[in-house]
Amino acid sequence: MPHCKNCQTSLASAYCPTCGQRDVDLERPIWSLIGDVVKETFELDGRTALTVKTLFRYPGMLTSEFLAGRRRTYTSPLRLYLAISISFFIIIAWVAQSGLLLEPGQDPGFDAAVQARFLSDDLPRLMFVMLPMFALLMKVVYHDRLYFDHLIFSLHLHSVAYAILAMMLPLEALASRHIVLLIMQVVPFVYFLAHFVLAVRRVYQSNWLVVVLKSAIVLFAYMIVVSVVIENTSNFLIIAD
Repeated sequence: MPHCKNCQTSLASAYCPTCGQRDVDLERPIWSLIGDVVKETFELDGRTALTVKTLFRYPGMLTSEFLAGRRRTYTSPLRLYLAISISFFIIIAWVAQSGLLLEPGQDPGFDAAVQARFLSDDLPRLMFVMLPMFALLMKVVYHDRLYFDHLIFSLHLHSVAYAILAMMLPLEALASRHIVLLIMQVVPFVYFLAHFVLAVRRVYQSNWLVVVLKSAIVLFAYMIVVSVVIENTSNFLIIAD
């Protein structure tokens, strides 16, 4: 019978009954180990497909289910956010490195590298700090709810936003030249606005007029805050370099 490598207790299952450590065989191919690490980190199991489907098909339901205590069925909000946001920043850094986000007159060599470095190194940390700011704005307009509720809502909404931006930003440079590409940008943006309003409606249970008004206020205020913070941070980093 195998024994726990941590406390030497006899094992009858994959987990030690004494210390709880999982019995993992490290003497196997590297790709198998990497797969386990990815699975453990991002919880890529049977719940992932259901979580992603629910996130995009039923706005606000993941937040409502989590706050209602029905949490085992879905991937946790933080793990979902990390998986989607890391994928997004990898994609957007590659797009920037390719020069697709440059303004006319910018240097494809130097400016593209600066953009890519900011998007891969600094912006992910900055946006993670902005999550509580969005939750605070939601707290202002829905002050009767716990701040924790708004934080969970923020994690889910930002996950959707990153997925939408991952589709929109690679088309940025060409959208003004081709109507089809412009439509491919507009449609996801309209979807996000509708998703935001429907999610607020489901989670906060307000009437439609209040939902639309408060959603517009929060989104407008948040966009201003994010723009100011990103602009000042990028300028500071340029000066520091």
